Amino acid sequence: MIHFFALSAYDLLVIGSGFGGTMAAAPAVFAGRRVLMIEAGGWVARGPDNWGPAGFADATPSYNRDYPIDVRSGGRTSPLGTYLNVGGASVFYGGVAMRMREADFHPDPQIDQQSGARWPYGYADLEPFYTEAERLLEVAGDTGADPTDPPRSAPFPQAPGPLAPISTRLADAARALDLHPFRLPLAINYMPGAGRTPCPACGTCDGYACAVQAKNDLATVLLPRLQRAGLELAINTAAVRINVNDDGRRVTGVTAMRRPSGDIVTFEARAVVVAAGAIATPRLLLASGLEALNPAGDAIGRYLMRHCNAVVLGVFPFRPAPDREFHKQLAIHDFYFGHPSITAPAGRLGCLQQFATPAPWVTRGRLPLGLGSLIGPALAFTTGLIVIAEDRPQAANRVVLAEAPALGIPRVVVSHHYDARDLAARSALVGVARRILRQAGALFSVKYPVDTFSHAVGTVRMGVDPHSSPLDAWGAFRGLGNLFVTDGSALPRSGGVNPSLTIAANALRSGTHVLETI
Repeated sequence: MIHFFALSAYDLLVIGSGFGGTMAAAPAVFAGRRVLMIEAGGWVARGPDNWGPAGFADATPSYNRDYPIDVRSGGRTSPLGTYLNVGGASVFYGGVAMRMREADFHPDPQIDQQSGARWPYGYADLEPFYTEAERLLEVAGDTGADPTDPPRSAPFPQAPGPLAPISTRLADAARALDLHPFRLPLAINYMPGAGRTPCPACGTCDGYACAVQAKNDLATVLLPRLQRAGLELAINTAAVRINVNDDGRRVTGVTAMRRPSGDIVTFEARAVVVAAGAIATPRLLLASGLEALNPAGDAIGRYLMRHCNAVVLGVFPFRPAPDREFHKQLAIHDFYFGHPSITAPAGRLGCLQQFATPAPWVTRGRLPLGLGSLIGPALAFTTGLIVIAEDRPQAANRVVLAEAPALGIPRVVVSHHYDARDLAARSALVGVARRILRQAGALFSVKYPVDTFSHAVGTVRMGVDPHSSPLDAWGAFRGLGNLFVTDGSALPRSGGVNPSLTIAANALRSGTHVLETI
């Protein structure tokens, strides 16, 4: 039997505990306001199990397949799960904390085309919040080493950790090709003391929850701090509807479902921030019927971007890295804005980043025809690079409801395809990765396209035009005076770097504005 409850009003209610939700909540929490955060999952346990097969990404209980998402891509339909846990995907990401380049905030006709994508503010407006996000996440980086790094008002909070031997080999190979590798900024703790364990440089970082909490994910470094400052966190509580007052001008709160009991609870709040992710956020907005209240309602769920990525693994005649060694340490931005050696496509391409040697269990069961088990032993002779190509916003790439909204979580269909330019940019970067790996001693290399939605952005975008962008420059939902969206869905362009730090900085900026309104 389902029970219904109503709880008292909050100054701010935040849906989701990932980068968009946690950072948006921080200004109000630190100002002493009453803030409730609801999260559909629970805390991720930390310990030895995080180092083994059961600790990898979609093998964990945090990867939820109960909320139906069908993905249509490449002529086929497949189910998609989502991370439901405190801290969101930050718990399982590789710690990369990159700022977008200053020019990423400028219009680019080759990327934008007729999509209407446009940042409503410039890099200088976001820079102080990038700096604050780096401070909160204790990012480790080599200030000034990135030749395309935009202006910054402060150095990285930490120096990076020691460089692995294979990283040195790849860096030397890149320099031999007249490229300029630099250290990836990482939200990882390298400093002993203060009750924290420094990074042991193990091989289970990207795709794993850190067993010793040396990765500075949100569940480790920020959410406990916010709780101590007064944040109320309701775990295993999934938002199912955003409630609006009778005149349709303001949000009154959120209806949510407790997991696994199915009990329904209604929270009242003076303002609501939605930060459930680039797929779940438009699903919730559409299930709540809010597109009818927004002048750009038809854009809600559209313009989904996820980067056009591929892993290029070099196969070496020797083991390039010891077992359990961390070596996701390098990036190359020489091709970010294009390169004289690349004639097609012209203009922006993206970046290359070091990709750690995968553990055998990562491929087991994930490749067809039993190939994962067959190639598992050979993985010890591989290491590689991941290429991240900026993809273009397209209206046909979208999230739509597949069934009529009800008091629950409806099935959605995600339609996505890359256009010819997206694929050409990826191919150009793959060619560069192959040359670097060959220079480093690889006998040959293999390419594996990445089809996850870990970098998904754009489905409820900010913009200047109120008829094509559902959000204004502060992330406010047009048509409703007290509803905000602050996760990756708010970004109008994907840029050519990992989106997490930009999501965090934009959410801090929006959260500062939200504080002024409550």
